[in-house]
Amino acid sequence: MLDKEGYRPNVGIILANQRNEVFWGKRVNQHAWQFPQGGIKPGETPLQAMYRELEEEIGLERAHVRILGRTREWLRYQVPERWARRPRDGKDAAPAKQSAAYRGQKQIWYLLRMVGRDCDVRLRASGHPEFDAWRWHDYWVPLEAVIEFKRDVYRQALIELHRYLLADRRGRAARAQVVS
Repeated sequence: MLDKEGYRPNVGIILANQRNEVFWGKRVNQHAWQFPQGGIKPGETPLQAMYRELEEEIGLERAHVRILGRTREWLRYQVPERWARRPRDGKDAAPAKQSAAYRGQKQIWYLLRMVGRDCDVRLRASGHPEFDAWRWHDYWVPLEAVIEFKRDVYRQALIELHRYLLADRRGRAARAQVVS
């Protein structure tokens, strides 16, 4: 489902561990690494889509994460023609039937704190895995490593959401002082 400008509604997920490193997934049978992301189905809210994608792509449930923040507005990127996926199996309407030609994705990004364990990550949780490997990376490394056409959106999301990561770190430090 495309909006009137040709962008597909989507969610992006930045998952941080307790060391503030972020989940970085390798796409199945490719040497392309990215954050988890996925489309929003008709009638689904971005929050519902985020939890669904989190479980489908990396096998984590609500109990494994805590939401730290989300982007205020949609972030958009255009997909170069050679990378654009074509509709198949009747899942998406043919481009001619859309109100606009496919241009790319518009995304709401979520920053999550992993409260589960690394062994809770299950890349084969669904019948159609998105990733075949994963690792933790420094928060800013994905800016250098992601495919170029997504780089600006990653930069916007990482910059906007970074304050939530810092606030959570300060909050954890304050709670630790109260306990001791």
